Amino acid sequence: MTALIRVCIVDDHIVVRQGIQAFLATRTDIQVVGEAGSGAEALQLVTTLKPDVLLLDLAMPGLDGVETTQRVKKIHPQTYIVVLTSYAQDEYIFPAIRAGALSYLLKESAGEEIVNAIYKAARGEAILHPRVASRVIQELQGKRRDALNPFRELSERELEVLRLIANGYSNAMIANHLVISEGTVKSHVNNILSKLHLTDRTQAAVLAWREGIVRK
Repeated sequence: MTALIRVCIVDDHIVVRQGIQAFLATRTDIQVVGEAGSGAEALQLVTTLKPDVLLLDLAMPGLDGVETTQRVKKIHPQTYIVVLTSYAQDEYIFPAIRAGALSYLLKESAGEEIVNAIYKAARGEAILHPRVASRVIQELQGKRRDALNPFRELSERELEVLRLIANGYSNAMIANHLVISEGTVKSHVNNILSKLHLTDRTQAAVLAWREGIVRK
C-alpha cells in the first residue's frame, strides 16, 4: 500500500486554500493535514504536524514566504517546500530558492501540475514552472558566468550606497551623506536588492563585506 503524502497548505486567501484542498481531496494518496493563512501559523503547523510537503505562498502579511521557508527548514528539514505564488520576478524566485524551497510553481499552473509537484517533492525531486525555469537557466548561463564580480550590474552610485549600507548607515544618513533625498536612497536600495537577488539590506551588507568592496 502506497504511503500517504501529508500536505499542508499556506496561503492568506481562504478561497485559494479551499480550492487546492478540494482538488487534492480527489487523490487517495495525498492527505491535506493542515492549512494556514500566515507564515507564523505555518511554523506552528510544521512544528506540530511535520508534513511531507508544504504548499506555500510568498506574499503574505507579517512573516513572508521566504522567511517562512528559512524557518521551516530549520524546524523540520524533512518537510519539502513547494512555492505556489503569482510572482515570477527575480526578487521572489532566487531568495525563495536560496531559502530552501525545493520547487517553484505559479498559481496559473493547472491542478495536475500542482499534484505532480507534490509527488515529486515527496521524493525529494524539484520542479519549476517553465517561466521560472527559464529565468534560472538564464541566470546560470549568463549572469552567474561572471561570478567573480557579483556587483557588475550596479551603477557607481549604487555601489556607493551599498558601501554605506555595509558601514551601518541608515537611509537618512545615506541621504545626508550623499546630499540626495531619502526617497532616492530607497530607490537605490531597492535596485541593489533586486540586482543582487537579495531580500534585505543586512544580506547586502554581508555580501559587500564578504566580497571585499568595503574594508575596515
